[in-house]
Amino acid sequence: MIKLYLDNCCYNRPFDTQSQMKIRLETEAKLHIQKCIRERIYSLCWSFVLDYENSKNPFEDKQNAIALWAKIADDFCPSSDAILLQSKAIVRLGIQSLDALHIACAIKRECHYFITTDKGILSKHIEGIQLINPIDFVVKMEDLS
Repeated sequence: MIKLYLDNCCYNRPFDTQSQMKIRLETEAKLHIQKCIRERIYSLCWSFVLDYENSKNPFEDKQNAIALWAKIADDFCPSSDAILLQSKAIVRLGIQSLDALHIACAIKRECHYFITTDKGILSKHIEGIQLINPIDFVVKMEDLS
């Protein structure tokens, strides 16, 4: 089964203003991916970093809606020295610290894809994980079937 890690910007995409077509398409793709996760077509990984970042969301309704995915996830990545060490190496590739922790978690838990809407992350190549936008992921999976 394909294992996915969605970063915090992905979970928040449906709460963004939907006036731009790209945002609406990313939202629809992300909601489709979540539907497939619920149907057990894909496996989901959650992490301590997602817990932390979501806890900082000032909107309680959004925070609660996103936190539900921790219960749906098949796998959880706790903090460890190995994750912190790997995230430091990822930071050296030009990725922000928090994003690097997310990516390190995805790699550690052997996720196949790291799904994000962050252009800065998507412009990088990181050994051990495929970085992909939700739209591109849906298209790729449909092309494979």
